[in-house]
Amino acid sequence: MNFRRKPVLKAAALMLGAGLMSNVFAADAGNDAQTLAKIRDAAMQSNYAYERLEDMTDLIGPRLSGSPGAAAAVQQVAEAMRKLGAKVTLQPVKVPHWVRGEEKAELVDYTGRPNGVTQRVVLTALGGSGATPAEGLLAPVLVLQDLDELKARAAEVKGKIVVFNVAFDQGMADGGLAGPAYGRGSRVRSQGPRMAAELGAVAALVRSVGGADYRLPHTGATNLTDANRIPAGAVSAEDAMLMARLSKRGPVKMKLVLTPKILPDADSFNVIADLPGTEKPEEVVIVSGHLDSWDLATGAHDDATGVTSSMAVIETLNKLKLKPRRTIRVIAWMNEENGLRGGTAYHAEYKDKLGTQVAAIESDGGVNGRTFGFIGSVRPEAEKLLAPLQAALAPIGAGNFMRRDSAAGADIRALEVGGVPGFQPQVDNSKYFDYHHTPADTFDKVDPQNLKIHVAAMTSLAWFLANMDQPIGRAPEQAPR
Repeated sequence: MNFRRKPVLKAAALMLGAGLMSNVFAADAGNDAQTLAKIRDAAMQSNYAYERLEDMTDLIGPRLSGSPGAAAAVQQVAEAMRKLGAKVTLQPVKVPHWVRGEEKAELVDYTGRPNGVTQRVVLTALGGSGATPAEGLLAPVLVLQDLDELKARAAEVKGKIVVFNVAFDQGMADGGLAGPAYGRGSRVRSQGPRMAAELGAVAALVRSVGGADYRLPHTGATNLTDANRIPAGAVSAEDAMLMARLSKRGPVKMKLVLTPKILPDADSFNVIADLPGTEKPEEVVIVSGHLDSWDLATGAHDDATGVTSSMAVIETLNKLKLKPRRTIRVIAWMNEENGLRGGTAYHAEYKDKLGTQVAAIESDGGVNGRTFGFIGSVRPEAEKLLAPLQAALAPIGAGNFMRRDSAAGADIRALEVGGVPGFQPQVDNSKYFDYHHTPADTFDKVDPQNLKIHVAAMTSLAWFLANMDQPIGRAPEQAPR
């Protein structure tokens, strides 16, 4: 623990009363248990993040990079941070500008189909998708179970609409965790369309990567390029399973219409808001979330909660008149979803002075479940240094800490590779992918109490890292991904 109050000031405070005592405490507080408890409790009593979340989701809505919503969100967050007295910088970023157009599909021919019957397929375009002709395309469907089957049946792909029917299997082999299931599905979503295009497919569809089978399409990014940009979309789990069953009966044909456009890169910004350090202002602790969202909903969990929780760090400390030793830097990243341009731009500016970046926190897992603590890429010998923080967060059930060699979210991954310890909240994500990237990711899905716990944990961690007598140390060496 770091008891840093000077005896002479403490004595003066005792003589002059509780009011002066609070001012002295605020000016010279550190990582003692009393300060950490005050931060925790103040965050638990505040609705600031929830109010800012409502502003962002209800007043602006979707915030896909390059859109008017993304531009409005930059200004909204910057203005809110200025009102808190933070030093605000808008870091320029060129971002992709992809817009979805018409999207519809129907099964028009299959074995056993009654005369005149067609079946609508619920789908949405994937980021980076190419376009069909305006009138659509008609082609046979080839249903595959994974990328290995694509390779094994490569000779059958040309001229087909390839459908990857990969289930979101949140099974006991992974301890019931959603993350591994999402990892398997998102790998197919990102790589499958490109691989299918290279084999001559006219379009590629993936089964939605999510846990709620309510005929919801889950969008997301692909790694298609101009050299292989075919129409690509995500179909609901129910429709993927239907096509798999029908394909067992015989050939299936689909009429597909997807008309997205890729426009020239747009001008945008990372929003950077600094609460300057009092002793080592050149040393920075980042606390962050990404400002952009997909366009099917309002991106409440992904990732307005991450941004507004980070904003609330400064609000909480301001309310307590607490000034950190090192600078606490709130960053609202732009373009995490379909390009990582914001994180790339920040790393490019600081790559030759990463020693000034003490730690980086990114919240990008929503608050659909409770926050239990943190995951951090610190070296084994540094883990014990976090014990006072864990003790302070234990009363709200957020005192857990899990050490990993790599723990950084997407926007701060390059910083972590360069030696900056990365942190992310440890959140129960068992239901997160029910809403993630779907039309259901809206304000009403966010539990205000879960958000308060999240803010308390984020604020406490940011303060603790900014006030350690020595920095937490550098991140472990990163294995290639």
